[in-house]
Amino acid sequence: MNMLTNVTADTEFNALRTKFAKRPVWQRSAIVGTPLILLAAAVTFWNSDPSPAAAPTAPMVTVAAPIERQVNQWDDYVGRFEASRSVEVRPRVSGQIVGVHFTDGQIVRQGQLLFTIDPRPFTAALAEARASVASAQAALSLAQTNLGRARRLLEAQAVSQANVDTLTAEVRSAQAALAAAQARVRSRQLDVEFAYVRAPIGGKVSDRRIDPGNLVATGETLLTTINALDPIHFSFDVPESLFLKSARARQAGNGSGEVAEIRLQDEASYNWRGRLDFTDNGISQNSGTVRARAVVPNPNYFLAPGMFGNMRLADGGATSALLVPDAAVRTDQARKILLVVGKDNMVTAKPVETGPLVAGLRVIRSGITKADRVIVQGVQFAMPGAKVNPRVTQIKPTDAVASAAPPPSSPSASQATLAAN
Repeated sequence: MNMLTNVTADTEFNALRTKFAKRPVWQRSAIVGTPLILLAAAVTFWNSDPSPAAAPTAPMVTVAAPIERQVNQWDDYVGRFEASRSVEVRPRVSGQIVGVHFTDGQIVRQGQLLFTIDPRPFTAALAEARASVASAQAALSLAQTNLGRARRLLEAQAVSQANVDTLTAEVRSAQAALAAAQARVRSRQLDVEFAYVRAPIGGKVSDRRIDPGNLVATGETLLTTINALDPIHFSFDVPESLFLKSARARQAGNGSGEVAEIRLQDEASYNWRGRLDFTDNGISQNSGTVRARAVVPNPNYFLAPGMFGNMRLADGGATSALLVPDAAVRTDQARKILLVVGKDNMVTAKPVETGPLVAGLRVIRSGITKADRVIVQGVQFAMPGAKVNPRVTQIKPTDAVASAAPPPSSPSASQATLAAN
């Protein structure tokens, strides 16, 4: 059995070798070489070390030194215009309106005739009072004549002293009656004068609230209102923090920043100028603010009570400040930081105290120096402690100043302008 098995195996091996020899050369090479190539690749992969990762390149950033400029810093507020004086015109006598002598919304001068109340009852009363004066004067004249005659007779002892005293009292009574009659004349003259309702102040009058033919009551019926608009007041609320800053500045002798500049809601620049003339005598416990007021000239009556405006109030003279682009300032929780590149191109984060925007740049009050290289572009690619590839540029203020920025919605101390050189 063993001999037969070996013979059979040899026979099969020889048949396979003969079959393999008959194949083309490229098939024989593929059959023999493919296992060898796979084996060599497996051995090489198994014994080889992993190739090291390529070193990352430093990101490209743009750096610039802060620029130093003289700036005027402003405190910004939101307020409302109010009439410098406002009067409700009411009648001082009762009667019937017989004339209206103005056009609704017209500009009136002080003393101009507005309404006429029927003056005939008051004219008649004045005539009666004048007649009373004439009667009192006649009574006084008679009493004085009688007194003079009695005094002459007293010298001749023709009358008693009691008669002279009685006549003296009658003269005094007549003098008092004359004074009362004269006072009634002045009162009736006032009634006649009050029948002609005149403008107590100059300004812009509202519409008439009563038409001719209607009866009006003394001090009750509202005829119209007048607002004095030149100058006009601008009222605003000052937060306690800014009020304290202003008070500290006044104590230090730096002035109170009385120059106020105002712009309306549709204006890009501060076209209206005024001065601060009033600060209230206490801080509101509810809002923590103090009421203040500025006086603004309004010769063409363009400004009207009730208008909203944004006002900036100078908080001191020109000061030196470092400026950087606002986009370079990053926020780290409650801190403001700037990324600065050192001599070894290593990035460092520096906490800074920021100020207002001026000419498109952010004022930096503290935290950096003029020699620092601040990352102004590519801030998002720089990380503190990592190296960067810096490219140097220069910071230039934009032509648009802070006044061209959209008006803020709440009071803040974040406005400034470049000081005149």
